[in-house]
Formats: sequence, structure tokens, C-alpha cells
Amino acid sequence: MKKFVLRSAASIAAGAAAVLAFAPFYAWPIASVSLAVLFWQWSNATSARQAAVDGWLFAFGLLGAGVSWIYVSLHVYGGMPAVLAALATMLFCAFMALYLGFAGFALHKISVKTRRPLFSLLLLTPTLFVIAELLRATVITGFPWLSFGYSHAPRGAFIGVAPVFGMFGVSWVVAFSAALLVLMLRNFRTPKNSGFRIAAGGLAALLLILPLLKFIEYGEADGAPVSVDLLQGNIDQKMKWNESELAQTMEMYRSMVLASRAKLIVLPETAVTSLLHDIPQDYLIELKNHAASNGGDVLLGVPLVQRAAASDNSPFYNNLYNAVVSLGITPSHGYNKQHLVAFGEFMPPAFSTVYQWLNIPLSNMSRGSTNQAPMPLAAGRVAINICYEDAFGNEIAWQLPNAQLLVNVSNMAWFGRSLAAEQHMQFSQMRSIETSRWMLRATNTGMTAAIDETGKIIAALPQFTRGTLSVNAQPRIGATPYVRWRDWPVVTFCGLIVLLGIGLRWIKQPLQK
Repeated sequence: MKKFVLRSAASIAAGAAAVLAFAPFYAWPIASVSLAVLFWQWSNATSARQAAVDGWLFAFGLLGAGVSWIYVSLHVYGGMPAVLAALATMLFCAFMALYLGFAGFALHKISVKTRRPLFSLLLLTPTLFVIAELLRATVITGFPWLSFGYSHAPRGAFIGVAPVFGMFGVSWVVAFSAALLVLMLRNFRTPKNSGFRIAAGGLAALLLILPLLKFIEYGEADGAPVSVDLLQGNIDQKMKWNESELAQTMEMYRSMVLASRAKLIVLPETAVTSLLHDIPQDYLIELKNHAASNGGDVLLGVPLVQRAAASDNSPFYNNLYNAVVSLGITPSHGYNKQHLVAFGEFMPPAFSTVYQWLNIPLSNMSRGSTNQAPMPLAAGRVAINICYEDAFGNEIAWQLPNAQLLVNVSNMAWFGRSLAAEQHMQFSQMRSIETSRWMLRATNTGMTAAIDETGKIIAALPQFTRGTLSVNAQPRIGATPYVRWRDWPVVTFCGLIVLLGIGLRWIKQPLQK
């Protein structure tokens, strides 16, 4: 029992410590070290069940420490009782940790059958870890938060892999480096043997060669920089949806827009909480005319309703969208959010009873189309993503290479003064690196920022302040390998490694020490 407690504590602590590898700490080497603890546990596991528990505890520690802001959104702003919100947060983390538990279980099952320690440690272990991340990022709309590839954005040693194989490619390299650390530790007392030399040589190659990939240019500037103003209204979430505050909010944003002389003016997600068709036309016309006088456009975050054909018996129904619309010198365009947040923007049918505990406005959204093109605006062809959508690199790449600029509008007020806003901005940094495009972020309370194609934050507003961030953004053209291939190379590689591991079970070989 004592050994079990110590082992469990080590797994949880290693997972929790990994949070330091991500924003706002950016201590990226901790990602490899913390994973090395997990992989050491897995390599010493005496049963598949023990390996599964190790993986589950590590992931529970990671998510419990890193996404505790879920409690803030459920209790402080969602109105859920504190006990229920804490329980819901724990259950969410426990469920999301199952993927890594299954990875540990599968690793032990395959490794015992193949009896090839080097293959299991150096190839199968990193691969099953990344498969767990891929599943967590995909199943039930996906939750890629704190996937290990993000830990190297924007300046980690392995970030040069991102424009080629994306965030999950970086995750695999991070996991591979952790496996090399385990191999080195296993042979530390005999540094002249082959295991130690393989590990030391592999780590040296990763740390010396991969950083050079950051200097490869995959795109190029297209024309002159364009002036952009990113507006941060700093509306408290508890006041944001009060009808009594709507007029004041609209007047505030009207004043901020009219004070701008930028070619592209970007307002946050649901900057105006009224439905688009309920906003007075003279208000929209004033914004449009001012943007046109600047020779540009305004991007307005607003909920809207569209009628859609349903069936022969019920010819029409109303779809509610979380949207961004353009107003200005170019014809008006719209973007409807396509990747919705479960429990925030839609409720899975099996959890409909949760509604009685939550007070979340507009939580019955519809999904936008997956083939929405970039908006052709005066500032260039702009690809919009709303809030959580920039966590999914595969989906952002759909609008490229046509898009010249990326724009994210968000409302992170739901999460208070937690790590969420800075963790979220790290997603945008990764998307910029993967696509070789600028990402322009306009948020309600932060982080409002301009990020260049290398993931560098060019400028940012302080959180929980009201203001306008003025930058000159550079439109870009060209396609990175990741834009062309997206996640398919990593998925294919991981699938082949698992199939190879399963196939090796039938090839007899003496157990190596």
C-alpha cells in the first residue's frame, strides 16, 4: 500500500508540475521531464491495470491543476452551486484523463507481447501518448487544452516541427525526448553501453538540430502592412448579458469604433449581446459608414438568427449562431462559429438536466458550416475563428492558404483571473506558427494581442482594462507543409507504429534485458 501511494503521488505530482511548461510560465523543458516520470512508471508497471492507473493519475493531475478555471465558469458566472461545480470539474477532469489511462493499458499489453524494450520505449510509448492526445482533442467535440505540443510555443526547442507536422507532431517529439531521458536514466550507471549512447546521442541531436528548423521560411509578405485596431471593452461577465447594460455597452463600442482610423477594426466575441436583427439599423449604418471612410471594415461579434429549411412538414426553423459580421467598404460578410463548446454553447442530449443548474445565455447555438471561406475585406482575405476554435489547428488550416490574416475574437471573462486567457493565447501562437500567418486577437477582458507568423507577441493589452490595441499587421501568402497535410502525417505514422507493435507480437524474440 505504501508503494502504491508513493507511486500514485508521483504520477499526480508529475502531471500537475507539467502545467509550468505552458503559458504563462513557458518553462518548456518541464514537459519532457514530467513525461519522463510517467514513462518511467509505465516501463516499470507490473500489470496493464497499474499502467492504466499511472496514466490516468498523471492526466488527472495535469488537468486538475491546469483547467481548474472550469470551476470559475460553472460557479462564479454559470450560477452552479459551489459543491456541484467542484464535483462537475473533478468529474470532467477524471473523464478526460481516461484517454491516457487507456494508452497506458494498451502500452503494457502490446509491450509484454512484443518483448522489445527499445521499440516499446522509444517508439510505441510516445505514439500511444500522442494517440491519447488526439482522441482527447476529437471525441465529444474535443478538448485539446494542455496538449504537450503547445508547451513549445513560441520559443521551445522543438517548435520548428510545427509548420511541418503541426502541434501533435511537436507533442510526439516532446514525448520522444522524454523516452530518451528514461533510457538514459536506466543506463546511467553504465554510460559506455549502447543504451546510454543512443539516449545521449538522440537528445543531443534533438536539441541541436530541431531548433534550426525555426529559421525556415514557409511564406512571404503580401503587400504593405495594414492598420488594425483591436478593441477590448472589459465588460464584466456578470453584467455583460444584462439588458439594462446593453445600451451603455453599445455606446461604448460605438465611441471606440468612431475614434479609430484603422483599415480593420475588430470587436470581441458577442461584443453586442443583442441579436443582429434587433440592433437599430442607424447604429449599424454608422459603424459601416465610419469604416468605409477609413477605407476599411469593422468586424462585429454578435449573435444572429437565420432561417433554414427543415422538412416537408416543418418548412422552416430558426438557427441561432455565434457570429462575426463585417461592415464597411466591402460587401457585408458573415462567419458563423462551427466548433461549439459543450455545456457552454450547446448541451449534449444526455446532459439536458444540467440546464437547471446553469445560467448560461444563448446555450442552444447551432453549428456553422465547415466550408466557410475567408472574408475578402479591404485589409485582405481574413479567416475568422471564434474563441475556442483556435485550439483546433486542423480546422484553422481549412481556410488556408487562401487567407492572408487570421482573426480570433473571444470572451474570456467566463474564467476570471485564472490561467485560461494566457493558455488560450498560446493556442493562437501555435496557429500562427503552423500557418505562417499573423493572428489578431480581440477579446473582452484579455488577452487582446497581435501575434506574428513566428508566434511572437508583437503587442498586447493588459488584462481587465479597456482600450484599443493599434498595430500594423502584415498580410502573408504561401502554404506551410502543415497547411497542405494538416494532421494526416501524424495520424498515419501513429497508426503504422501501433500496427507494427501488434504485428511484432507474433514474431518470437528472447526478452532483452
